[in-house]
Amino acid sequence: MRMSRIFYKLAMVAAIYCLFSSQAEAKQPNFVFVMADDCTFRDIGCYGGQAHTPHIDRLATEGMRFTRCFQAAPMCSPTRHNVYTGQYPVKIGAYPNHTNAHVGVKSIVHYLKPLGYRVALSGKTHIGPRSVFPFEKPKGADLVEAAGNFFADCKEGDDPFCIFFCSKEPHTPWDKGDPSRYEASKLKLPPYFVDTPETREVMTRYLAEITYFDGEVGGILAALDKNGLRENTLLIVVSEQGSSMPFAKWTCYDSGLQSALIARWPGKIQPGSINRAMIEYVDLVPTYVEAAGGTPDRVLDGKSLLPVFAGKQEHKEYVFGEMTTRGILNGSDTFGIRSVRSKQFKYIWNFTPEIEFRNVCMLSPEFKSWEAKADAGDADAAEKVRRYKNRPGVELYDITKDLTEWNNLAGKPEYASVQAELKAELEAWMKHCGDKGQQTEIDAYKRTRVGKKKNKRKQK
Repeated sequence: MRMSRIFYKLAMVAAIYCLFSSQAEAKQPNFVFVMADDCTFRDIGCYGGQAHTPHIDRLATEGMRFTRCFQAAPMCSPTRHNVYTGQYPVKIGAYPNHTNAHVGVKSIVHYLKPLGYRVALSGKTHIGPRSVFPFEKPKGADLVEAAGNFFADCKEGDDPFCIFFCSKEPHTPWDKGDPSRYEASKLKLPPYFVDTPETREVMTRYLAEITYFDGEVGGILAALDKNGLRENTLLIVVSEQGSSMPFAKWTCYDSGLQSALIARWPGKIQPGSINRAMIEYVDLVPTYVEAAGGTPDRVLDGKSLLPVFAGKQEHKEYVFGEMTTRGILNGSDTFGIRSVRSKQFKYIWNFTPEIEFRNVCMLSPEFKSWEAKADAGDADAAEKVRRYKNRPGVELYDITKDLTEWNNLAGKPEYASVQAELKAELEAWMKHCGDKGQQTEIDAYKRTRVGKKKNKRKQK
């Protein structure tokens, strides 16, 4: 009996030793996130677009391509605050375009550093304050050089890492890449565009910059492979909000809010898979925290994507969006927009339909060519210009039948129950975020950096 107890104890010691040895060998995964700037998801090759994107297309064969990924705002700054904090823009105060989050808000840096991670950002920032986003800044003249330096340094120190590579392409002025690859006369324009020579010419330059971004993605992937870090790295590439041409950026249509998202994680994600789950950018922070071995903070608005990466095709029933024109160039005075989307329907609430919707793209040569064609008597151009400038109070679209959200179903009796359901969901989300609708829009100027400076001067 005594001998059996001795053997039992020895067996338990051996089991515990093996458990801790296996845990020590199971390294925390690395996280690499690559983000474009003003790229409509539909324009990327593997999403059916015309842009030449061989690196991104290849990545889709190596990982999972999502067909229903969304962000909470169709603008640069709120989107980036959204990604790094895992919370919705109005909730953290970062809903106008040029602004900061509330002091005291936590970002991915605060969640991953205590877990032993180096957390860095290279490229475009458009966030603040520094106390909320104390990212490490890798050295390098561009994203690819920064990737090589950072990966090599982390490999040498055997440090787990999370790094965000934020490109500035294809944001205007569309002066990078090779437009000659794209023949203007042969391009297929979106059905909501007005066909003018100016529109076609600018599309060649815009598509060229998407190809330039694809080259950056390729360089980052090569740097990862060169340092032998591919196998233990969750890599995600996203397109951010839509382009700054009409009916995309600055709108709550899918062309503004929907994003490409491709994820590769060897051994965890099935290569060449497609996922139709409804996901949001706010889901990234809890995903990283859980994958790193931590417990996601209850303040976060997102849900971990780990089950989705494992193949689950369901995640959220609704996704939400908000747009604030205060703080953008040539923006309307308080033209607030909120939206909610299910798998089939999109509901949009425009707070002040009596005000003309404006933004900086309306000063562009291509939009002015739309207006000139409309003024010359072209009915199609006139209707598209009118629809861009003037919005009804409520819009409702069946996304499954009307991909470009052109046939407004709001007010039709047969869709009354759908409209009421989505309205209730949107109002509940706004309440969760502390969003008071038009009053929040009026207060938006105080949240912008210009507004804050003026307010400080008044207080002196």
